[in-house]
Amino acid sequence: MVCINKIRIGIAGYGNLGRGTELAVIQNPDCELTCVFTRRNPSGLKILTENVPVYSLSDASLHIDKADVLILCGGSRRDLPEQGPALAKHFNTVDSFDTHAKIPGYFDAVDEAARTGGKVSIISAGWDPGMFSIMRAYGEAFLPSGKTYTFWGKGVSQGHSDAIRRIEGVLDAKQYTVPVEAAVNAVRSGSDPELSVREKHIRECFVAAKPGADKAAIENDIKTMPDYFAGYDTVVHFISMEELERDHAGIPHGGFVIRSGRTGVDLSSQHISEYSIKLDSNPEFTSSVLVAYARAAYRLSGEGLSGAKTVLDIPPAYLSPKSGGELRKELL
Repeated sequence: MVCINKIRIGIAGYGNLGRGTELAVIQNPDCELTCVFTRRNPSGLKILTENVPVYSLSDASLHIDKADVLILCGGSRRDLPEQGPALAKHFNTVDSFDTHAKIPGYFDAVDEAARTGGKVSIISAGWDPGMFSIMRAYGEAFLPSGKTYTFWGKGVSQGHSDAIRRIEGVLDAKQYTVPVEAAVNAVRSGSDPELSVREKHIRECFVAAKPGADKAAIENDIKTMPDYFAGYDTVVHFISMEELERDHAGIPHGGFVIRSGRTGVDLSSQHISEYSIKLDSNPEFTSSVLVAYARAAYRLSGEGLSGAKTVLDIPPAYLSPKSGGELRKELL
């Protein structure tokens, strides 16, 4: 399973996630960046890696020989639903599609395209969906009598922030997901509370509106947006662009998955399993996960597989550049 030749990585989309992916590729000696695709003018895009060509995304099918795996770095609301299936026909792909309610339909669309093209596409890789999905699966498998709770934040949600920026009249925005402390404490106590999405998190939005924009309409569009804000307690703050750049420049995030379960004849033994992360940069961590799954996609493709996969389908060993012997010696 160890790669002799470097895995040629392409990037589709060069925003925060695309730039993070370029940095992640640099940190993985068995990978190299070989091309970038953008919707912007390719000649005007300056990337960090020298001598790597930049192409128009609309011409991606003309450059299928340039990458072993293409990492898709577009947004989940409007970019990936179209780009995912379209690019899966021509490339092995990895993406971080994170609209949880729409993952089954997205999987089906990408699966059909990837099978048509004989390619492997790993969807919804990142930390949630992604690493947290794996932890939820482990928790339910190991402690079948119990409940799983997922909390996000406090941190900036890239997908939700991007969704706000697409609203008419919005200049820029950041959205923070904030766990409700009382709900977290109740779960950690082992009381197994029944919690609605509204009781678990607050969504706090900081929005810089364009001059003359209808702020009341923007706030309503945010709070009623299905799959993103509807069903949550959402707070919207309108601030200046200067305040947004000064006070909200970073992209931190984090969260935790808790499995509360019981074992024994009378289920009297209580167990709490918790997995948590704390990230200085959401896109840089997410892109690091994407590169690891690009390695897995490359290996699966080399074995002759095709179609869509999720993180739940991928053996952990396929993510590591180490050999099976090294993994057994160093990590078991």
